[in-house]
Amino acid sequence: MTPEELYQATSVSWRVKLVMKDRNIKYYCAVYSNRIIEVYELTGSTADAHPENEGRTILEGELANKDIRNQLLSLDVSSIHTSSGNPIKYTKLETLFYLKEHGSVPTEDVVTPIEPEPLRDINLVSNIHSYISSKGFNYSLSNIKNLYLSIRSKPFVIISGISGTGKTKVVQLFAESLGATEENGQFKLIPVRPDWTDGSELLGYPDLKNEFQKGPLTEMVEHAMDRPDSPHFVLLDEMNLARVEYYFSDVLSVMESRKRDGDRITTSYLLDKKFIGHSLRLPENLYIIGTVNMDETTHPFSKKVLDRANTIEFNEIYLENFDFLGDQELVEMQRISNKQLAANYISLKDVYSTHRQLIEDISRRLSEINDLLEPLNAHIGYRVRDEICFYMVHNTNMGLLEEYEAFDYCLMQKILPRITGSDGRIDKLLNDLFEWLSDVPYDAENVLVSSKYPRSAKKVAEMLRRYHLDGFTSFWIS
Repeated sequence: MTPEELYQATSVSWRVKLVMKDRNIKYYCAVYSNRIIEVYELTGSTADAHPENEGRTILEGELANKDIRNQLLSLDVSSIHTSSGNPIKYTKLETLFYLKEHGSVPTEDVVTPIEPEPLRDINLVSNIHSYISSKGFNYSLSNIKNLYLSIRSKPFVIISGISGTGKTKVVQLFAESLGATEENGQFKLIPVRPDWTDGSELLGYPDLKNEFQKGPLTEMVEHAMDRPDSPHFVLLDEMNLARVEYYFSDVLSVMESRKRDGDRITTSYLLDKKFIGHSLRLPENLYIIGTVNMDETTHPFSKKVLDRANTIEFNEIYLENFDFLGDQELVEMQRISNKQLAANYISLKDVYSTHRQLIEDISRRLSEINDLLEPLNAHIGYRVRDEICFYMVHNTNMGLLEEYEAFDYCLMQKILPRITGSDGRIDKLLNDLFEWLSDVPYDAENVLVSSKYPRSAKKVAEMLRRYHLDGFTSFWIS
């Protein structure tokens, strides 16, 4: 058994650690080319230190007793496991002994390689939160749950917040916690420049020789298409330094063309094959996240952009938190299949039959809010309604947030960013909206009221305060 064979046989997926916790696994058969080349009695595991194998595990153990090894070494297991390589085996030793003696196993005992159950969403999100916290960035678990739900609902998210709150880092660590890094090509940070006026800086352009120079987004799309089972993340850093509608409009349009094609989700063409030799679509394993600041150097968002994204505020700051400086238990990244992150729903028809009561209740609440927004032409359309319903259905299925807390996040992310201006009707709208959120009228002297939707109520109170001070207000200033 060469060192290379031993390494290939005993470096296993991070999921093995989860399986070992749940099952009484005492032995491991190292398999190479469908033959057992060694049998170990397991004693534990340790992280694989190879730089390309972050998140994988090296099994620890000692050679099994002589009798077991004599019976099983060189045994051909192709009739049980059709793959070669290093998958851990769940077959009972008794079945292997029977195979050794009879040359086959009873049909009911034939075992195909079992892929361990993926982490439940609630456990996966908890690990993401722990991973980010271990790196020194302290965000509430609810906010990480919301980020996860937002990405599951639509593969385009905008993160806002004051400068220095770690917006860029939280995206990077979120991706890293799921096994997506710059080193393995599943994460790319693209700094946006103020002089971008079209999509060429992202997608690419023909040079003076009429040879197409691929942009960073095109390269990332190709990488994601070649690895459809792995989630890929693009971070557009400070995306509103240039006008988003100018350089990102092609991507937004293609994103809205998503449709089902069998069991896949596909889009219209992002690039025609005349540019790069093959057509390019937005793959369903690509997630685009933008960070934004709102100051004198940046541009506001149009409703076209706001309609198509969940806009998340990360303004939590805990300056006196030093827990990450102490000795902490190592939190490992959890490599996941894209199936655990991909959007399940494209149209309301996908969820209406199974969640009819929830969707009708959400639609009723949104209709009441629309009645308040309509005089300022700030009301929402079907797209926003549908995406809020997708978020709420995902949350119901996963059990991550209380129903009212989840809807509170939706209001913050899909409704309030639409409200801006100095029109005298803004004052009435915000007062009416505050009362709808809190069931009591707005009182500038006492806004800390009990509310069904405390985040949104607090934000509306901040917008009212700014309006009364300056005669102008916006979601983006406080």
